[in-house]
Amino acid sequence: MAQVQAWGGGADQNDLSFGFSFQYVMQDYKIVKKPDWRNPYPDPDHPGNYLTSPLTSISSKSVPGFAVGFITRYRISEHLEVRTTPSLVFADRELDYTFENTTQNDKRLISSTTMDVPLLLKLKADRLGNFRPYLVGGAKYSFAIGGKSKQDANDDLLQKRVKNIRGFASYEAGIGCDIYFDYFKMSPEIKVANSFGNVLVPENHPFAEPISKLFLHSLMFSLHFE
Repeated sequence: MAQVQAWGGGADQNDLSFGFSFQYVMQDYKIVKKPDWRNPYPDPDHPGNYLTSPLTSISSKSVPGFAVGFITRYRISEHLEVRTTPSLVFADRELDYTFENTTQNDKRLISSTTMDVPLLLKLKADRLGNFRPYLVGGAKYSFAIGGKSKQDANDDLLQKRVKNIRGFASYEAGIGCDIYFDYFKMSPEIKVANSFGNVLVPENHPFAEPISKLFLHSLMFSLHFE
C-alpha cells in the first residue's frame, strides 16, 4: 500500500502563513588588531609607568545563547518563498586577553540582548514523501534592546567593558529541511551569519584600544514550526 503523505497543516497550500521558532545560538568575533596592539597600556596618572604588561594574544571564544522568534512567510512559487523571522536573541560574547605577566590575563564578557529582523529567500527542492530539503539566505538587521543603564564612565580603566554598536546589518546563509506531520510542519535548520561591518565602539582603555575592528560571527541551529 502506498504511503499517504502528511498534510503538514496546510502550511504549503497557503500563500501567507505563520509560525514560531526556537534557536540555539553560538557567537564569537573575528578580531582585527592594530599594528601596535602588543604595546603595554600607559598609566595616565603616572607618566612612564604602565597599567598592563605587553599583550601576547587577543582571542574570542564561542559562547552559547538562545533565541525565540515568530515566522511570517509568503509563497512566491512552488519552490520559492520570502520569509522573515523576527527573533529576540539572548547571547553573550567573550574576548580573552593574554599578557606577558600572566597574572593580568583577563576575560571580557559582552552581554547582549538583541532583536534580529531578517529578510530571507527560501529555495525549496521537490518534496520527497514527508521530507523536503531547502536553502535559505538573505540579510538581517540587529539592534540592541534593554541595555545596561549603568555606564562605566567612572570605572577604573582596568574595569572598563568593551562595547558594541547598538545596530548593525549581517548576511545569513543556511540549509534545512521541512518535515511534514499531519497537523504541522517542523523545519530543522542550520545557518551562519556575519556582520557586514565593524561592531566595535572605539574607546581609549586597555581592552578596546588594541583592537581596530570586531566582526560578529554567529552559528544558529533552529527548529521552525509552521
